[in-house]
Amino acid sequence: QVQLVESGGGLVQPGGSLRLSCAASGSIFSIYAMGWFRQAPGKQRELVAAISSGGHTNYADSVKGRFTISRDNAKKTVFLQMDSLKPEDTAVYYCAADRRVVTTSSSYWGQGTQVTVSS
Repeated sequence: QVQLVESGGGLVQPGGSLRLSCAASGSIFSIYAMGWFRQAPGKQRELVAAISSGGHTNYADSVKGRFTISRDNAKKTVFLQMDSLKPEDTAVYYCAADRRVVTTSSSYWGQGTQVTVSS
């Protein structure tokens, strides 16, 4: 079993940066695929970034070159570094975990953290 807790969201100006953290507890963390999803008002939840147990990464086209996902298996934590933030990045960001690959139907989810990009 895996439990996830996100932190690091907040209000930031366009062009600014935030780093989200997702701390995991429970079953062995290092074998799970991890990812970040986001959901804006009136929109479907969408994949932002994912990282496999082997360290391979995948990003939504809208965030490539601006966001970086990483993991620290010793600390059971996954990060999302968000740079050059845009108003369209405003959403609730959710951490997800699954045994093989993260999807919108992943087995484990955090509670979400709000990211607001505004002047």
